[in-house]
Amino acid sequence: MDPAAAEQWVAGLDLMGMRFGLERMHALMRELGAPCEGLPAVHVVGTNGKTSVTRMTAAILSASGLRTGAYTSPHLLGWRERIALDGVPIPPEQFAAAATRVRDAQHAVPGGRITQFEALTAIALAAFDAAGADAIVVEAGLGGRLDATNVIGADVVALAAVDLDHTDLLGEDIASIAGEKLGVAPEGFTGLVVGEQAPASAPGVEAAMAARGMSGWRVGQEIAVEAGNRDAMTIRTPNGAFRVDADMPARWQRANLALAVGAAERTLGRGVDLPALMRALGAIENPGRLQVVPGAPVVVLDGAHNPAGARALADALPLLLGDVRPIAVMGMMADKDAPGILDPLAPLIDRVCVTRASTGRAVRPELLAGMLRDRGVDAEVIPGPARALQRARALAGPEGAVLVAGSLHLLADLAPVALGQSGTLAAAPGPDGPLADVWRLDDFRK
Repeated sequence: MDPAAAEQWVAGLDLMGMRFGLERMHALMRELGAPCEGLPAVHVVGTNGKTSVTRMTAAILSASGLRTGAYTSPHLLGWRERIALDGVPIPPEQFAAAATRVRDAQHAVPGGRITQFEALTAIALAAFDAAGADAIVVEAGLGGRLDATNVIGADVVALAAVDLDHTDLLGEDIASIAGEKLGVAPEGFTGLVVGEQAPASAPGVEAAMAARGMSGWRVGQEIAVEAGNRDAMTIRTPNGAFRVDADMPARWQRANLALAVGAAERTLGRGVDLPALMRALGAIENPGRLQVVPGAPVVVLDGAHNPAGARALADALPLLLGDVRPIAVMGMMADKDAPGILDPLAPLIDRVCVTRASTGRAVRPELLAGMLRDRGVDAEVIPGPARALQRARALAGPEGAVLVAGSLHLLADLAPVALGQSGTLAAAPGPDGPLADVWRLDDFRK
């Protein structure tokens, strides 16, 4: 397949990918020759912060001398965004080559057809294998125990913040949800690195760990992060302590970094040195996670789509915007806890342009607008995400700010619009370009 055909093939697969079970993935991995088997691997699970932790961990490992693949989801700008080696998204031709291998291997799968997420996971592993990765960091999709990513046999499992989400699939309490996410590791596993948990979630996470005899490092115990001023923090691990100068004003950003440092150190088997960490921080790009797009007005893009994510965003907004109350563009999926998302954000928002994302089963904008008005926020319904963003920019004015939040689907619609030309993934470079250096293009031509 050429790159266009490969993307069309992926887009045409089962969109939801909710056929839980690992039989298809195990069969697919066997047919592909067990790509990445035996490589040091970090599996990142949790409810909120997984993508940030995945990218941070991968960047630290890369800066420490390992060619490191990172697999994340969902994407904002294109399929290739999900698959990166040393921070560089996979080039189109290499995506097509890996996708062709996966398409041709699916005949070995029971039923002969794989889901979209299974395909993308296999494409990532096949691509990392072909490019000669030394280590991989893989973000789980939904849950963990039956997620398509649970074929990597990770040496380290990083558990980000756990909260109530997808309760119809994962369980109705924190302990059940944490148990599903920790199901990527066997009973008695000692390679856990557990991120900072909300007070309401911590007992459930501890109960899930105890029930399966699992242990490891915890942020707040074996790992500590101490904030200095806005631009500094001290991170302590069992391997030592260092002061980090980085613009991470939000508490959850610092906690995610501490989790990533712990996961990287467990993978390396030693402490991370400060120069490597600073190189990593300079290389990290995390689109759609508290992302500030400069302009007049500035636009803040954030993937908050559940109550915990909304609370974290609410904590961070004053640190980013000061006294400026943003005009928001919001839309939500029907299966989300809309009141739990709106309650922390409503006091910080001046006005909302409510719209519906182009994909996904969205809540009616009129219903969402009514819920906002009940919370004292002026809201108007604007058909179409792009028009809603245009209206919000006009209302904010050049000295104001716009916030896009509430749905990853909406974020995917509006990130390219907000980012303009910089919102497109880089095309394939020449044969001697930087992507060729990172991805070792000759390996794909064999």
